[in-house]
Amino acid sequence: MRASGLRARLPLSTRADAVELLDSGRLRPDDVERNLADLARMNRLAGGTAASLTAIQQLVGPEGGVRVLDVGTGRGDMPIAFARRGWQAVAIDTNPEVLAVARRAVAGHRGVELIEADGRALPFEDGAFEVAHCSLLVHHLSPSEAVAALSEMRRVARKGVVINDLRRGLFPLIATALTVVALGRSAVTRNDGIVSARRAYTVAELDALLREAGLIRRWRSPAWLPRVVTAAVPA
Repeated sequence: MRASGLRARLPLSTRADAVELLDSGRLRPDDVERNLADLARMNRLAGGTAASLTAIQQLVGPEGGVRVLDVGTGRGDMPIAFARRGWQAVAIDTNPEVLAVARRAVAGHRGVELIEADGRALPFEDGAFEVAHCSLLVHHLSPSEAVAALSEMRRVARKGVVINDLRRGLFPLIATALTVVALGRSAVTRNDGIVSARRAYTVAELDALLREAGLIRRWRSPAWLPRVVTAAVPA
């Protein structure tokens, strides 16, 4: 059998449809808090936050007064990092338990506003932000939901959209498994990390979603890494 035929038969050739525990609605509040703390730690130590900052800078350059929307904010660690850069950050999420954790995390940080909202129907005017950003969100969404969210992010962002997410593949799956074992302190993190790697889109699939949402890639971090950051602009 040719290598291409073998790859087509591997489980990773298509996205898994398993539900992550964080999305199940069955977790206790302390489980949610531990999971989000793990994700914030991995953002910081595995370079996810730094890559998002670089991608946003690619879109805004030296411009001052930058407003960034963070969609699916989780613990709020990304908008805190944006605020430390001197940008104004608005963070949104739909999960009330996640929002409760984020409110405690962002309390006292100037330049961060937290709102309950859905990325697929953003309650903001066209061009209200310079950049709309999401981290580890797109793999939670079906293709149609992802296109809806990316379209809304394009609508509200004057400069462009930044997507920070896992990519699907054997190497990313192994790397993600090692990362959640090394840095994850919660059983939820260890479970959801593997599920996330199997639910992730390939780089080619993400580019197709971007095109459907009216976006085109402007900049991308190294595409061979398990986690890839893409800056896109209106097509």
